[in-house]
Amino acid sequence: MITLVTGGSGSGKSEYAEGLILDSPCSRRFYVATMIAYGKEGRDKVDRHRMLRRGKGFITIEKPRNVGEVMVGEYETDLSPSSRTGRALLLECVSNLAANEMFKEKGTGKEEGTQKEGTGKTEAGEQQGGPIQRLSHKIAEDIISLAGQVQDMVIVTNEVDRDGICYEPETMEYIRLMGCLNQKLASAADRVVEVVYGIPVLLKPSALGPAAIGSDFIRRECQGE
Repeated sequence: MITLVTGGSGSGKSEYAEGLILDSPCSRRFYVATMIAYGKEGRDKVDRHRMLRRGKGFITIEKPRNVGEVMVGEYETDLSPSSRTGRALLLECVSNLAANEMFKEKGTGKEEGTQKEGTGKTEAGEQQGGPIQRLSHKIAEDIISLAGQVQDMVIVTNEVDRDGICYEPETMEYIRLMGCLNQKLASAADRVVEVVYGIPVLLKPSALGPAAIGSDFIRRECQGE
């Protein structure tokens, strides 16, 4: 089961997504963290998320790029690496992952095949298919490869294109990347939920209605978590 959880900044999507993982029958919970903590604000955010996860049984895997390289079985000592059953994974979040893949951040070093030195642009722009399509395909494939290793997966993403503002060209390219990536992930997901002011709204499978995805969704919708 793949669930994509989206929403704006401060919408409550992270708390809701974590709740879905905690409601999963899986006993082994993985948290793939994609944020690089820059400055005090970034470090404070990471510390807050770690505090919220404390005591909930999460195995944290910090992977700001190339999440397709993660093998969750390497973090288990008592089970077969090929066993998906009983594993649940929370990926947070797609917007950080996309930014890390697309831009060469100061002090992180050059990622081969991702950025050209000093430009902040992807080398994919010089390859067939265009930068946005190729990079979105690569990131989506990496994320979906994680889903193949677990029983339940919840992916947290962001709505970054709703303010109607035209930014600098590189930022507009990032917004387009997020749009393409969210489309690919929504297509691959079994269910898509948008959290609006703390209230989850089911977007997929819309034809089946809330009852199709279980009591966890209904309970959280009624409580407004």
